Amino acid sequence: MPRPKVSVLLPCYNSETTLETALSSLLAQTLSDLEIVAVDDGSSDATGEMLRAYAGFDERVRPVCQPHRGIVSALNAGLREVRGAYTARMDADDAARPERLELQSRHLDEHPEVGLVACRVDFGGHPERQRGYRRYVEWTNGLLTAEEIGLHRFVECPLAHPSIMFRTELVSRFGPYREGMFPEDYELILRWLQEGVRMEKLSRKLLLWNDDPARLSRNDPRCRIEAFYRIKAVYLAAWLERNNPHHPEVVVLGSKRRIRKRVDRLRDRGVSVAAYVDVDPRRTHRSIGGIPVLALQDLPEPGSCFCLSFVAQREARQEVAAHLEDRGYRLGRDYLPAA
Repeated sequence: MPRPKVSVLLPCYNSETTLETALSSLLAQTLSDLEIVAVDDGSSDATGEMLRAYAGFDERVRPVCQPHRGIVSALNAGLREVRGAYTARMDADDAARPERLELQSRHLDEHPEVGLVACRVDFGGHPERQRGYRRYVEWTNGLLTAEEIGLHRFVECPLAHPSIMFRTELVSRFGPYREGMFPEDYELILRWLQEGVRMEKLSRKLLLWNDDPARLSRNDPRCRIEAFYRIKAVYLAAWLERNNPHHPEVVVLGSKRRIRKRVDRLRDRGVSVAAYVDVDPRRTHRSIGGIPVLALQDLPEPGSCFCLSFVAQREARQEVAAHLEDRGYRLGRDYLPAA
């Protein structure tokens, strides 16, 4: 077969109930110059048989079979097989809108400075029972530009991983997915951003992102919140060393015990805390371990410190950011959200 323009990397594990919808949505794309590298990670259901059946009537489906080794092994096995100039990710329980691959590949064609392009996604879950994921989708859908994505990368993963398309050559330059006690998709995004890969997002909703209760991010210990903070600290410390004009000192917005435990991961990497800041007057005007706890209004003038906001609740984080901006602090120059 000639080299396709786009390779879709589709890991599959016991996906018989959703695989038909996923494959049908890909084979119905307005961009037909594609291949689907579907990695069966040792499924015990009919997934393998379904992939072979699809490959029998459409040669663009290329099954790759391996014993069950987990998502990282499946992703990297697929990356070794892709032949397209661009690689798109999707999961076997999601569905692509017909124009997805055409629009994303066109964006990469027209913007050679962009290494990775994502898209907005539709939330495919129950709006109340799964409201945490719904709120995450709403947040990530609000980040479109390279600057927004880069400056909010330490809150959560700023891209829905199944929605991304990237230049395949980036894998050989900056490495594939890594194994470890961390979410492999977030680690790859943080690593490639650190290497200078420009990432943007299309404003169209081009993927239905289903929130299956069995999703790895709900059940895998690598995706627990502390695993996110563990890998986040590695790349946040490196970012601060490059960009914080007051390095290694930071002022931490938030002083609760769980915040201090997360900040300890940064301190282990050479970051020092000049002060904590809290909006609760019961926690201010004291010290913790010899470090003063200030009220928000007592922050020094912009330019005299760099603030890390560990305020996790979205509305409160926005209020704190608005206060800082009103004071003359600027995102990326004087402060950064990190929770």
